[in-house]
Amino acid sequence: MKLAYTFCALLSILSLGCDAPGTGTAVLIENVRGYTVSADSLVRFDAIVIDSGRVLARGTARTLRDEYPSATIRDGKGQALLPGFIDAHGHVLGLGREAQRVQLEGCRSLSELQQRLRAFADAHPASDTTRPQWILGRGWNQELWPTRAFPTAADLDSAVSDRPVWLERVDGHAAVGNTLALKLAGVIPATLPPIGGAILRDVRGFPTGVFVDNATSLVERVIPPPTLTEDSLALESAMRRARQFGLTAVHDAGISLDQWRLYQRTARAGHLTLRIWAMAGQSQPGYDSLLAAGPVPSLYGDRLALRAVKLYSDGALGSRGAALLEPYSDKPDSRGLLFRTPQELQTIVNAAALRGFVVCAHAIGDAANRQCLDAFAALVKLDPRQRERRHRIEHAQVVAPADFQRFADLGIVASMQPTHATSDKNMAEARIGATRLKGAYAWRTMLDHRVMFAAGSDFPVESANPLLGWYAAVTRQDTLGLPPGGWQPSQALTLVEGLRAFTRDAARAAGQESVLGSLDPGKWADFVILDTDPFATPPDGLWRIKVRETWVAGKRVYPE
Repeated sequence: MKLAYTFCALLSILSLGCDAPGTGTAVLIENVRGYTVSADSLVRFDAIVIDSGRVLARGTARTLRDEYPSATIRDGKGQALLPGFIDAHGHVLGLGREAQRVQLEGCRSLSELQQRLRAFADAHPASDTTRPQWILGRGWNQELWPTRAFPTAADLDSAVSDRPVWLERVDGHAAVGNTLALKLAGVIPATLPPIGGAILRDVRGFPTGVFVDNATSLVERVIPPPTLTEDSLALESAMRRARQFGLTAVHDAGISLDQWRLYQRTARAGHLTLRIWAMAGQSQPGYDSLLAAGPVPSLYGDRLALRAVKLYSDGALGSRGAALLEPYSDKPDSRGLLFRTPQELQTIVNAAALRGFVVCAHAIGDAANRQCLDAFAALVKLDPRQRERRHRIEHAQVVAPADFQRFADLGIVASMQPTHATSDKNMAEARIGATRLKGAYAWRTMLDHRVMFAAGSDFPVESANPLLGWYAAVTRQDTLGLPPGGWQPSQALTLVEGLRAFTRDAARAAGQESVLGSLDPGKWADFVILDTDPFATPPDGLWRIKVRETWVAGKRVYPE
């Protein structure tokens, strides 16, 4: 039995193209509370055998000791062992750049924002007085402030006026600059926003300093791009944080040509400890070159791939840039911003899909989701094989009731972020009203329509901690336990469904289910060891669970 099983396992490994380094010596980790999701059920085991970076077997310690008598034994000390978490929508360098920028998440008032900005400027004085030294930051959310008013250039000037300042909103779909930033960008009262963007103005018609969606490009075009050194440090920082959180793979939602080259160099050097399934950003520098080169399949032992493109169809709900079919409940003169005409969107979708790319379309509002579904429907009509490509809508936050079935009919993946719901719950109903809220952040409705649902975080917009996302998925509550019973609790997932969305189905959404997402024989041995068994503790404690160890391809990468 042992020889037959080993032969089958080795055949499976060879068929998957094992090219990762390995010791060639099997390791048996026993005395664990092991869990993985297979199909729709939870599989439990108390021991697992890994070799050459792959899973050879899982089961009982007694059986595996007999089948692999020469394996090195490692005591799991009764801890929980699960597949490595996969974030289906994050921004890797964005996470790493946080250390280089002023952090504004959780600011409870404008004055707190100003205090943090002033403190950052004092701690990071300009190193070169011959050219502008920009201060960049992100994370403010005016919905958390007593006034709920957007900050202005004058507000930033009162904290820092001698250096250009540019601060992104928490969702990345709006930003505010100080007066010097606007001056360097050449923004004047007569400046007009591009299509798909807005410039907020005061009662005199003067720009306030806030730019929404595509209008942010008016300022960002004059901000010096990060240097290679800065991006290398950001990647290193992001991978370190990912390891600490138990993330073993990320779908990187919109990268540039320079970022792709950085990832390639890092992977070639053997330093990529995070699997990256990258999307070429349609709005990023070098997109045309990446598109022309075509999809790049998994390389470096499935550590790196560029098989998708990322495009935007609208903005975000918090900044009222999400495109709605009907006006905003709290701003009846606006329906948000569609970034493109249907014809323009169709051209972009077809150009990428017919070259073999998976198309990942950002859509928040119900109008944007419908526009993207229309584009995918036309694509499938043109080429029926596209239905099997697993094209995706990223976020899918507000969906008209009639459109849920279209996701399933067109084979579209719903790539959604559970913590967006618990962050947005205090403003979402004000934006769209109770009726439309029934189709918002609707994970259960997606599953009921048999739509493939992959979970992520959209870090650094939200925390990169997948345990926080898992918690939000099953409780629909924030970390304060609010609201009691959960927000829109009928949309909550079960504990198993939540794990599946962050592991097996996230891998399926990338077409990687044959090598990632579960601890099945032949797949990469990517797993985490937790300090608490998530299936033996109340769900409200999920977010408090800590990662003890993170393993990628059979090698422990955290702690190092």
